[in-house]
Amino acid sequence: MKNLDLANNIRVLRADIIAAIPNLAQHHEQWWLLGTSGCHLCDIAAQIMARLQAVQPLSYQTIDIIEFDEDLMMLFATNIPVLLTQTQRLDYPFSVLDLQQLL
Repeated sequence: MKNLDLANNIRVLRADIIAAIPNLAQHHEQWWLLGTSGCHLCDIAAQIMARLQAVQPLSYQTIDIIEFDEDLMMLFATNIPVLLTQTQRLDYPFSVLDLQQLL
């Protein structure tokens, strides 16, 4: 039941993000890497994603939380970078191995 609740919460969260940035609807199947410019941890997370892509074909969308309304942005402001799959949320720090376990 806990995993189902988490998946439902992630779906609601992703729907809220699409409401904030409607053009993300076309990327709804992709993983989303949430961050912002000037965030060195976000740069490191993008490098980790690139390392995963070197061994596993994977498409993801980088999303700047500055585009969110204040309430939505504050959900992530102290946690970025955050990776959202269709059913899971992974807050930094994470490794390539952690990402592979999400596949």
